[in-house]
Amino acid sequence: MAGLTLDAGVLIEFERGDEVLRRYLRWAQLDGIALTIPAPALAQVGRGARSARLAQLLTMTSFEPMDADLAKAAGVLCGRASTTDVVDATVVASAARRRDGILTSDPADIRRLAEFAPAVGRVLLLGELRGR
Repeated sequence: MAGLTLDAGVLIEFERGDEVLRRYLRWAQLDGIALTIPAPALAQVGRGARSARLAQLLTMTSFEPMDADLAKAAGVLCGRASTTDVVDATVVASAARRRDGILTSDPADIRRLAEFAPAVGRVLLLGELRGR
């Protein structure tokens, strides 16, 4: 796997203090797996109050701004998958750029979108990290 792109649900769980997730991401980072957060995923989570945990996660990851090419790719994915979830589509389009895997708490939507983005690596479920 080239890297791992995180969706908004993963950011929420990290912010809530999920220790299994925290250890997994630390292991991935130490193992040289690049972690990326696309801008719309961060926007979906940011609700005003500054979070020390989220700030810590941002120091461990690369932040991918939303540029015109990413926006267009997300729009195309929405059209192909017949969905309106631009944030999930952006996560998938972002991962496809780098051939990343995706760590998600919402496998149904992400997998549906990933069907139309063959460059995406493995879709890893947050529940799998917890043994569920």
